[in-house]
Amino acid sequence: MKMSCLPVSLYPDLSAGTLKLPDWFAFAAELGLDGADLSVVHLLSTDSAYLRDLRTQAADLGIGIVMVVTYADFTHPDAAERARQVDMLRRYIDVCAELGAPFARVTAGQAHPGVGRAEGIEWAVAGLTSCLDYAAQAGVTLCYENHTKGYAWTYFDFTQPADIFLEVMERTKGTGLRLLFDTANTLATNDDPIAVLEQVKDRVSVIHTNDIARPGYYEPVVLGEGVAPIVPLYRILREAGFDGWISVEEASKQGKEGFRRAIPYADQAWVAAGGTPRGR
Repeated sequence: MKMSCLPVSLYPDLSAGTLKLPDWFAFAAELGLDGADLSVVHLLSTDSAYLRDLRTQAADLGIGIVMVVTYADFTHPDAAERARQVDMLRRYIDVCAELGAPFARVTAGQAHPGVGRAEGIEWAVAGLTSCLDYAAQAGVTLCYENHTKGYAWTYFDFTQPADIFLEVMERTKGTGLRLLFDTANTLATNDDPIAVLEQVKDRVSVIHTNDIARPGYYEPVVLGEGVAPIVPLYRILREAGFDGWISVEEASKQGKEGFRRAIPYADQAWVAAGGTPRGR
């Protein structure tokens, strides 16, 4: 197992420019992480020279850029916008390749008013599978997330309810679309993450370790201080043969102290689930 982190608690500073991505890489190295994740909204450019420089700065700190978080909106009611979203995802796949990031987080899209279940699922499946060959040629794995709400999105994810998420997973079987499984997001709709994971565990490529204060509400807390069944979920994945990247989604808004509590907890939870300690 290797560990990275998505620094959601640092998003306001990264968006304001008071913190730069190289600062995040340096903090990730200080935390003892193996890698760092980033959101496309914090890239200052998609020019090759800028991306190569970011990759070098991370590597010089002993950090790999592991996952680039994207926000595709394939459930938009406008067909022209859905096509634009496909083009954007292709560009972000190129970004991943230039950064050396093996994974891109992909989303289905927002729950736009007036979009029905059947058409929304149809559009989501079409969008999520539209760039799989392109990504494979670039050496990038697309990981669909059981998601809540994208940064700067207006609406929650169309496929957030577990029944819709599972239907999309069923409809994309055999396509090469992989899964980024979040340990807390399913709880935000009062669905059972253990029951959901049991149905999709063979397609998980990356884990988002996340925690929330109570079922039915998306209120992030420091890992281990909420209700997400992190150890049981880790155990299911470990027993299914998972030994890949765990990404800590630190969204507790507790500043750097939140990260300093979350990373050790994720390590301890993996060991408690029967996994091998990181670094051995």
